[in-house]
Amino acid sequence: MPKNLDQDTIILCRSCDLAVQRRALPSNVRALCPRCHTALYDVPYCSINGMLALCIAAIIFYIPANFLPVLEIHFLGSIRTTTVYESAFAVWVQGYWIVAVAVIAAAVIAPGLLILSILLQIIIVKRRLHSKFWQQTYRKLLKNHGVLSQLTMLEIYVISFLVAAFNLSDFSDIYLGMGTFCFGMLFLVILFLQREYNLEHMWRMVHDE
Repeated sequence: MPKNLDQDTIILCRSCDLAVQRRALPSNVRALCPRCHTALYDVPYCSINGMLALCIAAIIFYIPANFLPVLEIHFLGSIRTTTVYESAFAVWVQGYWIVAVAVIAAAVIAPGLLILSILLQIIIVKRRLHSKFWQQTYRKLLKNHGVLSQLTMLEIYVISFLVAAFNLSDFSDIYLGMGTFCFGMLFLVILFLQREYNLEHMWRMVHDE
């Protein structure tokens, strides 16, 4: 049977340690501590269906963002293009393997795992998969969510190739193609997905056997 945590959970105020009973809130309302007025919890901005739509959008942008060129450089009659993988490999060849691993981890692996993790959580919740296997999987995904969120740093890569394009524009022609657009959109979609995702809310959907 599912826990009725929305009505029965007692939480402690992080500022004054007052015990407060959690109650269901209407949309866009935040619960405040009655003693010190510290924010306790609020209703997630985005519904499960909304997060599902963001996950699907992220998957759509993820593949072209990583396999299409993010920069096209025209220099002295030659044309060179680079993808995320090619840029990481080039850095590796130069001997900066730590930077190359960091690029692949933060721009490719972690975002992909984050999207798949949230998508699987949503599927478990929507399909009401309450078996022991699925609930253990659900808990593991929730426990590892913080690590994946910290490893996902698409904004750093977006800033880096925009800075590179600005610096190279003085002596070469720089073109931003579909890969750049998809990578930028992937960054925005994951940004909104992380903003709307509420870990505490997802924990309240855990079911006991």
